[in-house]
Amino acid sequence: MHAFAKLAGGLTVVAAAALAGCDKQKMSGPLAVYTGPLMETTNVLTLISDSAKLKFQLTAPLEQQFENGDVIYPKGMVVTFYSADGKKTVINTLTAKYGKVDKAKNLYTMRGKVQVVNVLKEQRMDTEELFYDKNKQVIYTDSAMAVRMETPTEILSGNGLWAKQDLNPYRIYHPTGIIDKVGTGL
Repeated sequence: MHAFAKLAGGLTVVAAAALAGCDKQKMSGPLAVYTGPLMETTNVLTLISDSAKLKFQLTAPLEQQFENGDVIYPKGMVVTFYSADGKKTVINTLTAKYGKVDKAKNLYTMRGKVQVVNVLKEQRMDTEELFYDKNKQVIYTDSAMAVRMETPTEILSGNGLWAKQDLNPYRIYHPTGIIDKVGTGL
């Protein structure tokens, strides 16, 4: 019996040493920190209102929300702005293949075939990257970003754009070309 107790005691020491070794590996190794989205939502429709009047809506096939409050739209997004009178008249739309909202700055970043269309004035602006500052209600691009603006009477091209969210007024910082559509048959 004495040999069995000695063998059992030895196995207990070996098992304890093995378990202690596992604990040390867990504590000494780097901790893996998850940085991915906390929540994913499909077929998103977000309505933003002020004083019970619809200001704009955002639609997207996929929304990913992160711990810091930022939101990413990896499969694209559409933002539709409505008139201030509360009658749900569409003023303009912003469309992009990718979008991100920086919660701390209240800044929307849109990339990939970005298009802004002012429905009432028949204006369309195309670029590859655009920013929408929700606090200031302005849209803009980097000063080197190529932009193309089409109105009923002309096509303007250049680099860098600043505009109110409804495209009026707008400014192209470095114009590179103007095509007059009146009388040209375009």
